[in-house]
Amino acid sequence: MPATDRSAAVGALAVAVTGLLWGTTGTAATFAPEAGPLAIGSAALGVGGILQALIAIGPLRAAWPAIRARWGLVALGAVAVAIYPLAFYSSMHLAGVAIGSVVSLASAPLASGVIERVVDGHPLTRRWMLAAGLGIVGSALLSAGKDAAGGSAVDTVIGIVLGLVAGLTYATYSWVAQSLMAAGVPRAAAMGSVFGAGGILLLPVLAATGAPLVASAAAFGVAAYMAVVPMFLGYVLFGIGLSRIRASTATTITLIEPAAATILAVAVVGERLSVTGWIGIALLGAALVVLAVRPAPPAVRA
Repeated sequence: MPATDRSAAVGALAVAVTGLLWGTTGTAATFAPEAGPLAIGSAALGVGGILQALIAIGPLRAAWPAIRARWGLVALGAVAVAIYPLAFYSSMHLAGVAIGSVVSLASAPLASGVIERVVDGHPLTRRWMLAAGLGIVGSALLSAGKDAAGGSAVDTVIGIVLGLVAGLTYATYSWVAQSLMAAGVPRAAAMGSVFGAGGILLLPVLAATGAPLVASAAAFGVAAYMAVVPMFLGYVLFGIGLSRIRASTATTITLIEPAAATILAVAVVGERLSVTGWIGIALLGAALVVLAVRPAPPAVRA
């Protein structure tokens, strides 16, 4: 395997593991039912983002002139980081874990592809379009195979809209981080600047809503787990992936998240999934095979 393809394979694997880690958040949140979605979201990505910055202090100092020269790009990414968890967890709270996660994650690859096409002029490859199509159809079947959270139709519609916002902001900060790396900013500095600034923006939300997270050991444990494992470690791996594959490819690979979340919900929480839902999971797996077995070329080659 050529070195470039090997690097892309490593990037695809890193992003796939990220998706598996992210898929645990919905199940983990069920162990802290007293905490609202804003508290969960601000704790998870707020603390996780600041940890990203803390481990990158050295690279941030070294790359500060390049980061400062692109402050507008960093600010855009930070705002997207701050909005994403609030929209994502609120979407799952209102529309249900299955529908909220599916809408958020399934819309992100489309948003990423459009951003890269319009802003960077990158063509949408047939491999990406096939994987995105399989992923979106699989996500729709997965959503159809589960019931919503039992809320009203208005809550479901609002949850879907928030899911679309989450998908757009997820695609935006992924593109920003990769753009910084393409401009010569080291991976740790790019991720640390965007997620550190986004984490700081989330601190006021955490201060206003986070009291239930420290009310019990179980709730605190959930918050700590989500901040350190799926958010901090997950985004370290996601950054490794973004340094090797395009953002549109990375967001498509993370369609593994709703499949992982559904399997955990069935196995741990006791939710039930129909045959339609299992077919959806199979299609999501097929989308991953399309991208991971023979990864799409990185942006430089394109």
